[in-house]
Amino acid sequence: MAIVRQVLRRKGNQVWTIQPSDSVLSAIQIMAERDIGALVVIEGNHPIGILSERDYARNVYLKGRSSPGTMVREVMSAPIVSVEPDETVEACMELMTERRIRHLPVMEFDRLVGLVSIGDLVKSIISEQEQVIEQLQLFIQS
Repeated sequence: MAIVRQVLRRKGNQVWTIQPSDSVLSAIQIMAERDIGALVVIEGNHPIGILSERDYARNVYLKGRSSPGTMVREVMSAPIVSVEPDETVEACMELMTERRIRHLPVMEFDRLVGLVSIGDLVKSIISEQEQVIEQLQLFIQS
């Protein structure tokens, strides 16, 4: 059973962040430049929320708000839902399904050490299943 620490080893620990006082336009520009779907909102080195493309679509675009004139704090998802590096991938999937979220900050000793998306977790599960299938095929052939 895979854990989040293993997922982060494969994908890396890079986490893109933004301040709550920054404009939503700045956030969307960063997401587009980095080809990512969410930013962790940081205040005083502590994660306080997430701003995702979904937040933008629902809380800015559909409400007719101005991206340059709207601050991240006005539309971010908060409070933050996070996990520790030793949490299982399956437990993360369950939490994400339950909370209807697509990104989980990874915290260790009150420090942000990574971010996993639903796609990262699905990729991990598929990889694990492929290994099991390969082992079963070898067993059957012998």
